[in-house]
Amino acid sequence: MKPRARPQPVNTRARLYVVLMVLALGSTALIVRAVDLQVVRKDFYQEQGDERFLREMPIPVSRGTIFDRNGEPLAVSTPVESIWANPAELLEHAERLPDLARALGTDADALRQKLDQRKDKEFVYLKRQLNPDDAAEIVKLAIPGVSSQREYRRYYPSGEVMAHVLGVTNLDDHGQEGLELAFDDWLAGKPGAERVIRDRLGRTVEDVEMAREPKPGREITLSIDRRIQYLAYRELKSAIMEHHANSGSMVILDVASGEILAMVNQPSFNPNAHAADPAYRRNRALTDVVEPGSTMKAFTIAAALESGKWTADSKVDTSPGYYQIGTYTIHDVHNHGLLTLTGVITKSSNIGAAKVAESLSRDSLYDMFHRFGFGESSGSGFPGESPGFLPVVTAWGPVEKATIAYGYGLNVTALQLAQAYAALANDGRMRSPTFVKDARNPDNAVIDPQIAHNILRMLATVVMPGGTAYPQAVVNNYRVAGKTGTSRMAHAGSYQNRYISLFAGIVPASAPRLVGVVVIHDAQGAYFGGTVSAPVFSKVMDGALRLLDVPPDNVQHWFAGGPAAAVQLPVPAPADASSDDAAEEVP
Repeated sequence: MKPRARPQPVNTRARLYVVLMVLALGSTALIVRAVDLQVVRKDFYQEQGDERFLREMPIPVSRGTIFDRNGEPLAVSTPVESIWANPAELLEHAERLPDLARALGTDADALRQKLDQRKDKEFVYLKRQLNPDDAAEIVKLAIPGVSSQREYRRYYPSGEVMAHVLGVTNLDDHGQEGLELAFDDWLAGKPGAERVIRDRLGRTVEDVEMAREPKPGREITLSIDRRIQYLAYRELKSAIMEHHANSGSMVILDVASGEILAMVNQPSFNPNAHAADPAYRRNRALTDVVEPGSTMKAFTIAAALESGKWTADSKVDTSPGYYQIGTYTIHDVHNHGLLTLTGVITKSSNIGAAKVAESLSRDSLYDMFHRFGFGESSGSGFPGESPGFLPVVTAWGPVEKATIAYGYGLNVTALQLAQAYAALANDGRMRSPTFVKDARNPDNAVIDPQIAHNILRMLATVVMPGGTAYPQAVVNNYRVAGKTGTSRMAHAGSYQNRYISLFAGIVPASAPRLVGVVVIHDAQGAYFGGTVSAPVFSKVMDGALRLLDVPPDNVQHWFAGGPAAAVQLPVPAPADASSDDAAEEVP
């Protein structure tokens, strides 16, 4: 038998080295990995962890309150809750979708589809701006991935009365129209943000740090007087309904400051509903332009007085009731015969205005209209305001000059017309209309104060017996100066048998405080400015003057030759109502 080979002795030292080497390599690998995790890629893994548990949550801020000039709130922000979800997490618990859909008042299949389409996102709104109590009931269901978030919703206490002035905000509380848009940067504020740790159910378990301090929106006080706004809205709406008119606007300005005390339109809309016909949402007093008709005669006469060729007693022959310029014929409904320059205003004679304009250069007439702001924005700062239209002077032929003199061939807004009449009332000094109370609002002289006084006294005869606004524009215990206007509505390049009824008035005439302009479109039946728009002015101003504690005129003192007296006015002969209205212009 062959002897077995003797086994080789085990090299324990070598094995020990191998084991030690393996352990050393393993330890080195662990150290390298630890360094990689804790040092090299620490920020990456920290970020990944934070994304799963740490959230930066917005801190919503309240939009600034809008007040009227007397401190009454016109627009306030109220707290609401919005329900949101993490789609991926919520879909992992799809069996809870029917419960959630019922609570949200929606269809479960539609909800699932919405989540499927957004499952790659971590945040999606399910329903916004809920009553906090309703939102709390949904959160109580404890559905994984569903939570609520505080937001603010705008509320307008005055509803449609203030709708066109204030405008609206969107779901994110940013201004979209009106003064909400004009002052959005001031009102909106800046949301804050904080970092929090949330559990898998979306509940905050720890506040980590404030990432950004919230800055609430700032308040603003408007020039609007809510009481006068309500008066104007009520009377304008009543007139629109009474005359079956299509639409209308009214603007009231404070003469001394240029502040807008009221601005209303019909039709209106409810800004709290967030759903209205776009045609109802525009602020017609600033966006819609009209041919102003006879309300422009005041500025034609101002140009005549400034030329030195005319005085208040200068005569102009309007016989026989029509006047030919080339192939174009200008008509007065009645033959007014020989009129003074004041009588041209009192009787609203187109022929008189055309003959006066014929004696003036087109440059001087254009300059007068331009100085009073026609053809350019009023400077109110309201979004979407129209500048109107005043043709360039080189486009004025003899006919154009004549028709522009009595208010055809140019376009103005109700606010522009109010601004111009306020300048007449303010000793010939014009200010930009403003919606902000006590805003710095310098004025500039556009005509000599004496001419402004003369025009004012002429306009007062319009609301005296024989004038086109008597007695419709009369305000008890106050002297009124004003001008009626009636112009045909143009469509597709031609005039129709549809009319725009206007009245621009100043009260009290002896010490002007308020200017009001009323524009009503497409009244049915009676349509003259003196019949349709002047009564609205009268009723609104009767209430507004009382609310503002404006003392009645001292009529005897004024017409006897007080500080504002400039000319001795003839007292117009009484006339019946039909002849008053018949003085209105129709081309």
